[in-house]
Amino acid sequence: MWRRKNKWLVVIFIFLVTALAFRKPAEKYFDIAKSLDIFATLFKEVNAYYVDEVEPRKLIRHGIEGMLESLDPYTDYIPEDELESFQISTTGQYGGIGALIGIVNKRIVVTHPYKNFPAYKAGIKVGDEIIAVNGKSIQGKTPAEISALLKGAPKTNLEIKIKRSGTSETTTYQISREKISITNLSFSGLVEPGVGYIRLDDFTPGAAREVSDAVIALKQKGASKIILDLRNNPGGLLHEAVNIVSLFVEKGQEVVSTKGKVEEWNKTYKTLNQPIDKKMGIVVLVGEGSASASEIVAGALQDYDRAVLIGQRTFGKGLVQTTRPLAYNSQLKVTTAKYYIPSGRCIQALDYTHRKQDGTVERIADSLKVEFKTKRGRKVFDGGGLDPDIKIDDEYVAITSALINEGLVFDFASRYCAENPTIPELKSFQLTEKDFNDFIMFVKNQQFAYTTPLEDDIEKLMETAKKERYDELLNSELNGLLNKVQSSKSSDIKKYKPEIMEVLREQIGFHYNLYEGQAEVSLQHDAAILEGRKILKDSVTYNKLLSVN
Repeated sequence: MWRRKNKWLVVIFIFLVTALAFRKPAEKYFDIAKSLDIFATLFKEVNAYYVDEVEPRKLIRHGIEGMLESLDPYTDYIPEDELESFQISTTGQYGGIGALIGIVNKRIVVTHPYKNFPAYKAGIKVGDEIIAVNGKSIQGKTPAEISALLKGAPKTNLEIKIKRSGTSETTTYQISREKISITNLSFSGLVEPGVGYIRLDDFTPGAAREVSDAVIALKQKGASKIILDLRNNPGGLLHEAVNIVSLFVEKGQEVVSTKGKVEEWNKTYKTLNQPIDKKMGIVVLVGEGSASASEIVAGALQDYDRAVLIGQRTFGKGLVQTTRPLAYNSQLKVTTAKYYIPSGRCIQALDYTHRKQDGTVERIADSLKVEFKTKRGRKVFDGGGLDPDIKIDDEYVAITSALINEGLVFDFASRYCAENPTIPELKSFQLTEKDFNDFIMFVKNQQFAYTTPLEDDIEKLMETAKKERYDELLNSELNGLLNKVQSSKSSDIKKYKPEIMEVLREQIGFHYNLYEGQAEVSLQHDAAILEGRKILKDSVTYNKLLSVN
């Protein structure tokens, strides 16, 4: 037992060394020794005298998590039993059946069987509920536990029992696991003659090669302009981002530089190869979910005036993580530097260095943002993600977001596809009035309820009025306003019918044919894509956007 405790004390020592590294040497080393001594004696006393039996591993884990939580959300401890999942997220490779799973309305379902891998080839579909694995019920297990059961060495066999939407019967599949290599591109194709579209979802190994192959293939089909979709791409490997920028920018140009406390780790990354195309028009789609490596690609192309950015302001992650080995096959993923794109700006949005007294973190104020210039002299700013050159407000209204988050759109699509197994022509696919009325009844039967942001604001105002003792004066008016909002919600599903119908069509397209099906449906109505097509066809406006006004 004490060997285990000593192991964890070694881990704590490493963390304390990191946490106190900014202090002057003599003072710092004294603080390290003092802090370790306090921690060790505290742990010993708690273990010996706490009223209930404590679990050393669990107690230390909570201590580690609490310490790292005070830094930033990207610095993380990875124990040995979680190392495989971490490696999958960074390499995109694992042994298994090739399917994502998740919880939808308290059921464990397949959310994405990867095309041409075992689950897909066996006939498992989006929305199939998992009942048992290798003859054992999965009831009560978490998605992570079930995912571990599905993974295994290639060429090993697996039995999985599935229940499909709209049926009461189960089907058992015998599947042989394979080595799964997840692609970074979910879709590429022509959206119209001369204009190609590429959707990049990750930056795992091979991302740049996949983008390069897609661009070359699209050019062979006649594309002279490209839309690169980085929305909801959380980033990944920095060198893949550098290599993607290299496809469109002259060799030897700076893409990103990293600067941290360890000076010998500071590095400037430049384009290493001749680009495959220096002249083609490029639109990059970005949004709040575009982060890290996505922001390096979009930011570098913006700084070199090489692409027009369309969408919403990006996430704002300007921090670099490095993985460091710890004892007993555990690892530390630690933030070691900030990165700076060619204009010199760091787009980090949250200031983790200066937390408030209550521990909360604030966005960098607009008044503190610094102006920089692109290669042609356009004004850009640091400290808050990337601002698009053309802003597209494509956020869903409250009821649509709630229907998605509650899994009702997903479940209805599962039922629809089970009842209509023949895949329609998705480019022209439309839902009927009857389909929409069926959806309304489906939602009603699920006892769906949701809260709007306006309701939350009114509730907060009522709480503030009570604290300030204005409740007697304002309660009548505030309650009246709240009642009006709540009563109007009953008609929201019909009021926002066009938006809800489009979301249903996209999800049904995904159920039928994964990302290809979703793209076939969405490419014709997606506001950002339509704007990108419009700009790329208008060379005067395109060039004006990339020039100094």
